[in-house]
Amino acid sequence: MRQAAGRTIPTAANMTEVKRGAAETGLAATQEISRNVQQAAQGTQQVSSNITDVQRGASETGSASSQVLSAAQSLSGDSNRLKLEVAKFFDTVRAAWSAQGERRLA
Repeated sequence: MRQAAGRTIPTAANMTEVKRGAAETGLAATQEISRNVQQAAQGTQQVSSNITDVQRGASETGSASSQVLSAAQSLSGDSNRLKLEVAKFFDTVRAAWSAQGERRLA
């Protein structure tokens, strides 16, 4: 730079150096932006993968709960049938016991 009447006058060499510095700064900023965009894309991909996993898990849970419900309903029906059969058995035992007692009294 040259000094003229108390002012600094930039030379062509100084201007080139300033431009080179600005270009390097711009390039570094562009590279940083590019890295940030890549990281954001990777993060988005990971989130998408996690959402897919959660959806799959929810679907499997829904399927399993349907199977549990079906098994519980079947078990309830079996329980009711068993209850009726046990009641019939005791009615038969009571009737036989009562008939046995009547024969003894006669």
